[in-house]
Amino acid sequence: MAYTLPYNLVDSLQNVKGFDKAAFEAIHTSTERVTSIRVNPDKLQNVKSTGYETISIPWCDDGYYLNDRPVFTFNPLIHAGGFYVQEASSMFLWHILKSIGIDSNAKVLDLCAAPGGKSTMLSTFFKDGIVVCNEVIQSRAAILVENIVKWGNDNTIVTNNDPRQFSECIELFDVIVLDAPCSGSGMFRKDNNAILEWSEESVLHCSLRQQRILTDILPCLKPGGFIIYSTCSYSKAEDEEIADYVIQQNSKLSTIQIPLEDNWNIVESCSDNYNAYGYRFFPDKLKGEGFFVAVFQNEGNSFSFDFVLKEDKKVIVSSSEKEIVNNFILCPSDYEFFKNRDSILGLPGKHINFIRLLISKLYIKRVGIELGIIKGKDFIPSHHLAMSNLAKSYSQKVTVDEETALNFLRKNDFNITADKGWNIVQYKNLPLGWIKALPNRINNYYPSEWRILKQQPQ
Repeated sequence: MAYTLPYNLVDSLQNVKGFDKAAFEAIHTSTERVTSIRVNPDKLQNVKSTGYETISIPWCDDGYYLNDRPVFTFNPLIHAGGFYVQEASSMFLWHILKSIGIDSNAKVLDLCAAPGGKSTMLSTFFKDGIVVCNEVIQSRAAILVENIVKWGNDNTIVTNNDPRQFSECIELFDVIVLDAPCSGSGMFRKDNNAILEWSEESVLHCSLRQQRILTDILPCLKPGGFIIYSTCSYSKAEDEEIADYVIQQNSKLSTIQIPLEDNWNIVESCSDNYNAYGYRFFPDKLKGEGFFVAVFQNEGNSFSFDFVLKEDKKVIVSSSEKEIVNNFILCPSDYEFFKNRDSILGLPGKHINFIRLLISKLYIKRVGIELGIIKGKDFIPSHHLAMSNLAKSYSQKVTVDEETALNFLRKNDFNITADKGWNIVQYKNLPLGWIKALPNRINNYYPSEWRILKQQPQ
């Protein structure tokens, strides 16, 4: 059922650059829908492996439009982290990162990260850096962890904190991405119910909330660093007026202009008070949903210092435990190991001091790669390990067809021949998870909470 666009919203956009009332209203009555995915370059070398017909998204190297919308649940590659279903407009973040010339070894904060589209993109772009993926809502943080684990990179930390809890992380991040909670008018085409929930009061409430979040988080940006602010709202109160608020709050923040191609049809706007550049995505002008983004750079001088924290004796992994892990899986020579309860975690050693700092100040939900649990002299590998890029070095693998892969992901019975012990089940060369082959049976270690419940149509 289609709903009429809110009159107050349409009326408020009359003087917004690029707004075309007739075209805007027409596209919202159209049945045309845009579906897009972003491929994981560390797992899939060719988008054709997905089995979908695709067209490249011009502002994102690994982004693709699909000709139709399949039922992604029944493609094992999405469970393997081979690709992520992401809205095309939001993939403009990739072009921004390429344009501002930031180093790949940056320390990055994705403040409102769930469900994980931007976080997985950031972990790919900053392959030598580290990405803190924060989500304040606990249930959404669990979804974020699942998507981060499936993506497989070891340079991520998932935190579950309110923005104000970052108050002690002064000048810690080179890049802050804030995809702010908003009134959601840019999602009207995808979710008609969002139209019913929209109101001018909601816009005002979201605008005030966005200001509070920015006030809390701006001190965390390093001198020379960038903050990337975005919404899926059309309202100036949540877009250009917030861009003005950013500069008003900190005069050392300067607006950044992002280069565009004319045929992208992205509208460049300027805020009323400080001429801050913003970029508007109108669905009647391009293949994507409503989106706004603005970029700022901190031109202030640093007064920060390096943090050196003592090791916590409770999280140190013994040399014998390290040997057990290394006998099971080949970890990079620079890896650092530490414990979270019974689990052994691993991550690049160059980030260890940064990790210790965050652990001392924030609630950490996940760090690096959860490798597994040691019981006596036995190592029980984690599903996180199977999904990580470390799994490429594991020798015992069983390749399965699509039907067997789906049965594995459902935790149904399936026939398979495997060498004794732990094996990685893989589909099209991508790992799906662990099985353990015993003399008289095979145990499926795919996480029960992630199994496919939906029935495939006949």
